Amino acid sequence: MSEKPAPAIELQDVHLSLGRAAARVHILKGVSLSLPSGEATGLVGPSGSGKSTLLMTMAGLERPDSGIVKVAGQDLGSLNEDGLALFRGKRIGIVFQSFHLVPTMTARENVALPLELAGANDAFARAEAELRNVGLGDRMDHYPAQLSGGEQQRVAIARAVAPDPAILVADEPTGNLDESTGRSIVDLIFALRRERGATLVLVTHDLSLAALCDKTIRLRAGRIEADADLAVA
Repeated sequence: MSEKPAPAIELQDVHLSLGRAAARVHILKGVSLSLPSGEATGLVGPSGSGKSTLLMTMAGLERPDSGIVKVAGQDLGSLNEDGLALFRGKRIGIVFQSFHLVPTMTARENVALPLELAGANDAFARAEAELRNVGLGDRMDHYPAQLSGGEQQRVAIARAVAPDPAILVADEPTGNLDESTGRSIVDLIFALRRERGATLVLVTHDLSLAALCDKTIRLRAGRIEADADLAVA
């Protein structure tokens, strides 16, 4: 009998607070979950429920006060900052709402950056291939300020998937885009996930977008309220 594959992401009783002294706020309150490899999961809930903080904890960008976070079988708590950055660069692709592109770099240079940091010898060739794959073959030498919001997000997606990560996380990736552009970005993210067999975790306020995922997790006040597919009214 074959062993059950390890979860792509596993959290055990995770607590996390942000801020200092009297301003410190308990954001995540005993979160436990297990996400299978290759599935898409939507994180939903009201503003302030802890969705983005949970996503950043999964991505290793926030360290919990207590509890265990495992990604692709790796206990993130056992890694120092350098080890965590190295692991994240190879295994986790991150797409932010605000793009987070380097303004002084071209689209090509932005996408090549994580590949160069990982020591890839063909960083620019791979960056060019990824930009063509997201429909920006003619915009490679443009700087972020010369690109529309949708184009910037496509560059950000190309950058996230260029290292071929096992896990892709996206924090409100359509939040700064109009409806039509947002839909094209959603279609692109899901298409890339299917092509590469990646595990996707998506934070969104849009229940119709969450419904495209294999499962949804609803947060409220830092706790998981439900773990089931959502019906869209």
